Amino acid sequence: MNTTPEHDERMVKITFASVYPHYLAKVERKGRTKEELHQVITWLTGFHDAEIEAFIADGLTFKDFFDKAHLNPLASLIKGSICGYKIEEIENPLTKNVRYLDKLVDELAKGKKMEKVLRG
Repeated sequence: MNTTPEHDERMVKITFASVYPHYLAKVERKGRTKEELHQVITWLTGFHDAEIEAFIADGLTFKDFFDKAHLNPLASLIKGSICGYKIEEIENPLTKNVRYLDKLVDELAKGKKMEKVLRG
């Protein structure tokens, strides 16, 4: 199932700052840490802690966030379903990148070893 144009347009408007607290709460509820969450974000995007915090403070949209990112070349190894969509079938690049991040956060929260989450 591929995403709809409306779904893809919603990804453009969502701010990273609005989703980040949900990512953090999800991983902390499962015994993981903010540092581990940042490690996952850094692996995917190349952003470090100060940049992540600045993006939250600035209220960047996911579009702006991923436009500035240097996506990890191994990101294409992230496969599976998230929010009812098979990641490898998503055609819109922004939606795919957001779902990559969602999938990594899910794997972290589910207790996967960091080496596996980071495709190491």
